[in-house]
Parts: sequence; structure tokens; C-alpha cells
Amino acid sequence: MAQNEAVAEFASETTNETIVSYKGFDKDWKCRDFPYEVGKTYAHDGAVEACSSGFHACEYPLDVFSYYPPAGSKFAVVEQSGTLSRHGDDSKVASSSITVKAELTLPGIIKAAIEYTISRAKPIKGEHSTGYRGAASSTGYQGAASSTGTRGAASSTGYQGAASSTGDYGAASSTGDYGAASSTGYQGAASSTGDYGAASSTGTRGAASSTGYQGAASSTGDYGAASSTGYYGAASSTGDYGAASSTGTRGAAMASGYQGRAKGADGNALFLVYRDNEYVIRKVGAAIVGENGIKADTWYSLNEAGDFVEVTE
Repeated sequence: MAQNEAVAEFASETTNETIVSYKGFDKDWKCRDFPYEVGKTYAHDGAVEACSSGFHACEYPLDVFSYYPPAGSKFAVVEQSGTLSRHGDDSKVASSSITVKAELTLPGIIKAAIEYTISRAKPIKGEHSTGYRGAASSTGYQGAASSTGTRGAASSTGYQGAASSTGDYGAASSTGDYGAASSTGYQGAASSTGDYGAASSTGTRGAASSTGYQGAASSTGDYGAASSTGYYGAASSTGDYGAASSTGTRGAAMASGYQGRAKGADGNALFLVYRDNEYVIRKVGAAIVGENGIKADTWYSLNEAGDFVEVTE
């Protein structure tokens, strides 16, 4: 991970503990030019110091977005052990040993963030939580959950439920039919897996995922990502450098921010905008994946001529 520019306190310790954490990589599975592979274990010789040496990952899933934005990056759940050195500013941990266990998609990162927060806070059933790192959970019919505290989480699994998290690093999840999830905090995440659900994330580097039938995912923050995997779903990313992905059947993905990108499965529609360096819209383009050379599961942006071009960075 890239070194945090802020001055941070850290402490190292040798322990037999194995911790589960989350790591970001570039599109080629590299971190600071070091190549990784899923399923492999790596050992570091020498001192271990957060932000300086050792293998780095974050215990809180959404902290990885500070180092690798959701658009165009790879993510994995990892295990760290041996000598550990913790970061003073966030949940980043350096270790002498790391095992890359499994790749995580955007919905997986969001799910992990919600589980992480709720496991560390006392859920308030049918209520709301406004405290620091609080959690609100509603599992009843037509219930609602709201968490406004920093790093809070809101989860609604009941029929027609809704979940809202407005705190920094917050996460919102709605898994019931007709549910909705909204996260407006910085680096927040929203996930809706129920039929007709909707997920919206307006924080910078936030992520929104909708996996339900006819669901919608919207990410309006810069460097954010929106993913829609359900039938007839839609993904929209309006922030600069954002990404929208629609992998379900008959879905659509739109990226309208500066240097935005979009991808989709065969038959899905892609909508892109080209903005100049003054952020003025100069070209717009639309395409159907599988037609006119547009390939499935491939990121595209729009160039100044209005042509779809593959994103290789």
C-alpha cells in the first residue's frame, strides 16, 4: 500500500496471533510493484514497521479504499501473522507474514465492512444508532435501520426494510425485498441484495452494490464505484474517476464523471461521457456489449473523439 502522507504513531509486537484483514492491489495484483497471487503465503525478512516495511493490509475493509480506490483495483481477504505493527491513523497493519486467501468483489468488501462494524458494536434493534462506531439493525417486516455515527453500520434484512448510514466510513446493507441502502459518509459503502432494491453511496471513494432483481446502484463520490449484478439492474457513477459495472442480464452501466469508466456483460448497455480538463462535457457515447467490437467484462472510457477505448491503466 502507498505510504500515508500523515505522520502516524505505530507499535510493533511479535505475536502468535493470526489476524484477518483486507488488502488492495493494482489491476495486475501488485502492491508497490511487488506481485502477489491468491493462495500464496509470503514472508518478510527484516524489521516490520507500519508505513515503512513489511506486508500491509487493513483490518477494517473500507480502509483499503484510502490506498486503492474501488474503481479498477483488486481486493482480497488476507491473513497476517508473525511480527505485527499497527498504524496510528487507521486500521492498517504491517506484518512479517501474509497469506492471500481469496479475491473479494465489491459486494464482498461491503459485506465484510458491515460484518466488521456490527461485530464490534451493540446492535439496537428497531432503533437508530448515533454513537461512534455504533450499529443499527432492523430485521422485522418493513423495518428501518439508521446509523449516523462515525464508522457506524446499518443493516435491514426485513421485507421492505431500509438502511441508512451517514457517518464517515459507515456501511449500509439492505437484504430484504424492496429494500434500500444509503451511505453518505466518506469512504462509505452501500449494499442492497433484495429484489427491486437500491444502493446509493455519495462519499468519496465509496462503493455501492446492488445484486437484486431490477436493483440499482449509484455512486456519486470521486473515485467511487457502482456495481449492479442483478437482472435489469443499473449502475451509475457520476463522480470523477469513478467506475460503473453492470454484470447482470439486460442491465446498464453509466459513468458520467471526469475520466470515468464502465463495463458490462454481453447484452448490457454502456453510457460514457468525455469531459475536457475544465470538466466540460464534449462527447457522449453509448454502446451495447457484444456489438461493434465492445467486449464483455472490459473497462471502457470515452476519448475526445467520442470513441470507446479500453482502459489499460
